[in-house]
Amino acid sequence: MESVAEQKDIERRAIEAIQTCYDPEVPVNIHEMGLIYGVEVDPLGQVTVTMTLTAPNCPAAQSLPAEVEEKVRAVDGVTDVHVEIVWEPPWDPGRMSDAAKLQLGML
Repeated sequence: MESVAEQKDIERRAIEAIQTCYDPEVPVNIHEMGLIYGVEVDPLGQVTVTMTLTAPNCPAAQSLPAEVEEKVRAVDGVTDVHVEIVWEPPWDPGRMSDAAKLQLGML
């Protein structure tokens, strides 16, 4: 059983791992793009990542969720990973961080 502090630490490190995943069409990590809607860690170290894609026909629809799962699974303390793709609410550029917008020349 993980303590709340350990769960928060796993969550932080899972997010750091996700920040190494990039949309192949955009030079910004998917966390800064706003594609990650949530990262939850249960007391057993199981992580659920709720994410979306920029569009249902995104060329990375197969590879990005698998990459997220692989990188989060490698985080110390993670016992299992479930990546859930959702379409509601739909992604839009307003979900991007200011850093991502700046990097893409949108600010």
